[in-house]
Amino acid sequence: MSKKDKTLKEILDFILYENPSTQDEIAEKLGITRRYVTQLLQPLVKDGTVKRAYMIDLKTYEEIVSSSDYSSARNTTGNAFVNDMLDNMAKHVHSQLETSFNAVLEYDEDMAKKALEMDYTTNNMVEKIRTSVETIVNINQHSEFSKSLLYNEIAYDLERIGDYCGHIAKFVINDVYEIEPDILKKLKKMYKTAQKMIRLAIKAFIEGETDLKDDLMELEESIHILQGKAINLIATQMAENSFDEKERSNYFIYLFRVIKAFERMGDISVEMMDVAIEFHENIPRPTTPRSFR
Repeated sequence: MSKKDKTLKEILDFILYENPSTQDEIAEKLGITRRYVTQLLQPLVKDGTVKRAYMIDLKTYEEIVSSSDYSSARNTTGNAFVNDMLDNMAKHVHSQLETSFNAVLEYDEDMAKKALEMDYTTNNMVEKIRTSVETIVNINQHSEFSKSLLYNEIAYDLERIGDYCGHIAKFVINDVYEIEPDILKKLKKMYKTAQKMIRLAIKAFIEGETDLKDDLMELEESIHILQGKAINLIATQMAENSFDEKERSNYFIYLFRVIKAFERMGDISVEMMDVAIEFHENIPRPTTPRSFR
């Protein structure tokens, strides 16, 4: 993307998200001259993409804005700016998960607290996407209401993953024992598998690559196998320890929560894949809960 196009995208994003009332406000926020703002916006004002009150025609915006790292302009199905927001949210959740697990690896309480603070941003991103989807439905009368709402479902699923990141971070804050090496080895594999599953699910939704489901289901089977092995190791350790020590009992409880968190991230990733298939292929999701299928 050229510097000019990058600046234009920043201007359009600022109009969409901040609702400026003047070009001076845009210029001041982005650190450029008002004259340059006028130069870039003038053609878009003339063709109706940008209204005089600084509202954007979302359909035309979709054609102008370059796509995100996850998507390409050729494959993007939804509105480009919402896909961009989902892309940013997915990256943030990946970072949140990484920070949470690194806190466990390094047994760093400060890092664990940072991971918990990151969840506030995750929650704010959900609300921002929700209001943006409402804008699409209200402004773009050609949008499919049911499909637009699927954006919200993906955002809420990412928020749920963020909540489970908090369970991992809290292990460090609540516990007094470090994890034994043999169990930690299984957790590392579960962590890497969960990251891959989240990435595949988001890619499928934004790019429409629903054929990634087979790869995702293989990873889901893998994470469940790892879960079983980790639980067996913990059960062996529990048999060798006395439950008279409250702290030791809490250690096992919190450790089970960490394992469950990774397993639920995998399940949520599969749910996001089902949403992607419904969005791109118009195939309704099964109504039977996954645990009964």
